[in-house]
Amino acid sequence: MKQIKSILFLLLTLMVSPVWSQQADIDTLMKHIQRLSSEEYAGRMAGTDGYLRAADYVAGVLHRYGVEPCSDDGSWTQYFQVECNEVENCSLETYVNTNDIRTTYVLGRDFVCAGMTGRGYADAQVVFCGYGIDHPSFNEYASVDARGKIVLVLTGVPSFLPSQVTKDYATLRDKARIARSHGAVALVAINMSERCRSNEVQSHIFSGFGSHQPTFPILQPTRQCGESLLQDEDRSIDSTLSLMNTLHTPQSYLLRKKFTININALYQPKAITCNVVGMMKGSDRILSKEIVVVGAHLDHVGMQGETCLFPGADDNASGIATLLETARLLSISEEKPRRTIVFVCFSGAESQYVGSQVFVSNFPKLSKVDAFVNIECVGNGDSIAVLGNKRFPALWQVANKQDSLYTQMMVHGFKTLPKGDAVAFTETGIPSLVFSTFNGNRYAHVPSDIPENIDRQMLRQAATLVWRTVEALGEGDYQGRDPKTRKVQFQ
Repeated sequence: MKQIKSILFLLLTLMVSPVWSQQADIDTLMKHIQRLSSEEYAGRMAGTDGYLRAADYVAGVLHRYGVEPCSDDGSWTQYFQVECNEVENCSLETYVNTNDIRTTYVLGRDFVCAGMTGRGYADAQVVFCGYGIDHPSFNEYASVDARGKIVLVLTGVPSFLPSQVTKDYATLRDKARIARSHGAVALVAINMSERCRSNEVQSHIFSGFGSHQPTFPILQPTRQCGESLLQDEDRSIDSTLSLMNTLHTPQSYLLRKKFTININALYQPKAITCNVVGMMKGSDRILSKEIVVVGAHLDHVGMQGETCLFPGADDNASGIATLLETARLLSISEEKPRRTIVFVCFSGAESQYVGSQVFVSNFPKLSKVDAFVNIECVGNGDSIAVLGNKRFPALWQVANKQDSLYTQMMVHGFKTLPKGDAVAFTETGIPSLVFSTFNGNRYAHVPSDIPENIDRQMLRQAATLVWRTVEALGEGDYQGRDPKTRKVQFQ
């Protein structure tokens, strides 16, 4: 009998504990992720029809959840222009002698194109030029002739060189600009990133600053494919790196192989894209004039050819799904937010966070914003990282309190600044937090970022914490600005 009473007491405790009260619905979250990462939206690259269809979808969902368009004309969209490059098809082959059997590599398995590759055809000898650096103190072109050849390099820069030497050679556009200045006809950059498995392709829209080179192809093979490209040559990747790191000298050489590259890409310098902006008006006559902005970026890195899809389930369909679920849960709550909540699905984040800059520059009620909450990749990892406590500790404590009540998943012990889309807000002084996950970048910008690889428990916990934090901010107790002057209270 004593044991039964103990069990009943435990069950009663769990029933009344906040941890076991209403949480985000994982099935609803996954439904949004599955839809957004499907082929229907072709990787949601800003400036494409696939992205605009995804924008229509999230606007429709927000409308169903009781959110209204934020603009005076009833429009959900905030249009602007971005640089956009759609790779329609691409091929890579290698051979030694003209009559030899060629080795064909597969787009999406062995290599991808750089986000801002040029179109073009090249059939030429290949010269390896290390990291593609052309500096008086470290010139990897000095001992080779790149004229009329395809230049093969490694991504990144050597760690033994100072940043004042390497700063102009870090991006693919930097490397392509230098290669072309030496007369090269194409660039092949082996992906050396430690944030990607050696046998999986990785894509990025942003390729660096500078003008587009419309007829200069840029390919990015995997590390594994790169080793295959150098098979039967004088040196492997590892032996070259070993010499370079030991001697601190360039290790450039001419390959025996020739490469054949053919790329068809449609480049648009000013493609149309949009943010999706909606509003849930606060229930309090006075506090409704104050605003909490909840944001997440909707765009991803798109699709190359007909088969190489980057679904972006975690990056950032998980963030958008969490934003939508926050809107749904607030709409069905018995007590509606007293402050006004503005929801923004940003575009252009993969192009250096253009959408958040556009929003901040054009939102007419920016002075009324008390806090910004951003959601970035919350579908994988081992804990929840809430960035921003270094500059905005009072706002961070709101999230910390909700974590103690409902999730107990936040990482502690680090002083962090908001990043990504939050930077545009913090630069104007608006207190901001970024909800992400710790050790959760396993599927960053790769084809395997699919719904099946989402950690459902982590997603549910992160979405619950975001919702509860926004709910608490909507109540009005937190003061991001002085209530009399409406100026930001720096902490």
